[in-house]
Amino acid sequence: MIVVFLAFSLPPYLSLDPARARVPANDALPGQFWWLVAHVVVGSVALLGGALQVWPWLRQARPALHRRIGTVYVFGGALPAATTALVLAVFTPFGPVAGASSVILALIWFGTTLAGWRAGRQRRYREHRRWMIRSFVLSASIISNRLWGVVIAILVLPGLPPKIAEDPQLTMWTIGGLTTWLGWTIPLLIAEAWLERRPRRTPAASGAEVATVA
Repeated sequence: MIVVFLAFSLPPYLSLDPARARVPANDALPGQFWWLVAHVVVGSVALLGGALQVWPWLRQARPALHRRIGTVYVFGGALPAATTALVLAVFTPFGPVAGASSVILALIWFGTTLAGWRAGRQRRYREHRRWMIRSFVLSASIISNRLWGVVIAILVLPGLPPKIAEDPQLTMWTIGGLTTWLGWTIPLLIAEAWLERRPRRTPAASGAEVATVA
């Protein structure tokens, strides 16, 4: 999924041709295209590095490599991607609702990544794992964002009130606002539910506990 997404997303920006950008131009942000290029490149590092980091085999069999890739993920991927995302969010052409969502996403993304890195440095590995799962979920939320865009375009766009549907800017702002909020909040909520799940008890463990109590 990540490789397919990057194969679709990277070429327009690696071409270094502003005319191929998939985000409408906003003259309020000088050098907007180059901010986009930087964000897409470091965001790609975060996606690929994060996917390797959550691979259980790599963490267990090659811990040294896991740590090195983790350093690249944090300092070459997620932190700079969150920083560039924050700048782009302030000047987003997709409207104030999308802008608010993207600002909050960028801040939480930066915060979870930094918290995960600090926990790892302090050898608090259980907390490190939890924070990094949150960080990677936010790194990968761009994929969910695009999927929601397709769903909303199919299910919501035909039913928009005429006042919105007849105004291209309001239409873009409506779709942008919905996709940006749904794109990261739902994956993060699912991740939190997974992290807070209770371990399944086996019959043997339950029996041992009863014996201990007795």
